[in-house]
Amino acid sequence: MLIVHVHIQVKPDQVEAFKAASVENARNSRQEPGVARFDVFQQQDDPTRFLLVEIYRTPDAPAAHKQTAHYQKWAETVADMMAVPRFSVKFDAVDAEA
Repeated sequence: MLIVHVHIQVKPDQVEAFKAASVENARNSRQEPGVARFDVFQQQDDPTRFLLVEIYRTPDAPAAHKQTAHYQKWAETVADMMAVPRFSVKFDAVDAEA
């Protein structure tokens, strides 16, 4: 399993639009066979900051995810909403049920 945390900060006037686009992407992503989990979180003390938690079943699943129409639509939609470039941190599961 591969766990990816994507850290995103959006422009204050884009928060609601970003949430809507990201929720739609997450719902579609959960239907992918290589995706075990896909969640969108908003930081409590700074509503412009988000965390996407993506859990993939195989090392190849993230690349397959990025080829989907819903991901490409999301990436294009939110590109100008970001206050700073997004970044990700990858994790391996140490003690998790597969």
